[in-house]
Amino acid sequence: MILFGQNLRKIRESKKISMQNLADAINVEYSQISRIERGLINTSIGVAFAISQALEIDIKELFDFKTEK
Repeated sequence: MILFGQNLRKIRESKKISMQNLADAINVEYSQISRIERGLINTSIGVAFAISQALEIDIKELFDFKTEK
């Protein structure tokens, strides 16, 4: 969850989109985006898909992060 959130933040910031604008675009609370980015909550595949659409990226980019073994 933490790596997913960090990757989301990196992508969102690279697109110069605020958390509030992203939340508004996908009809969720700002606090939900904040909690996802901090790795405090797990998100559904539906929300992940909505995020990818709002960021105009393929959903797989949200999951393109490396984990330590």
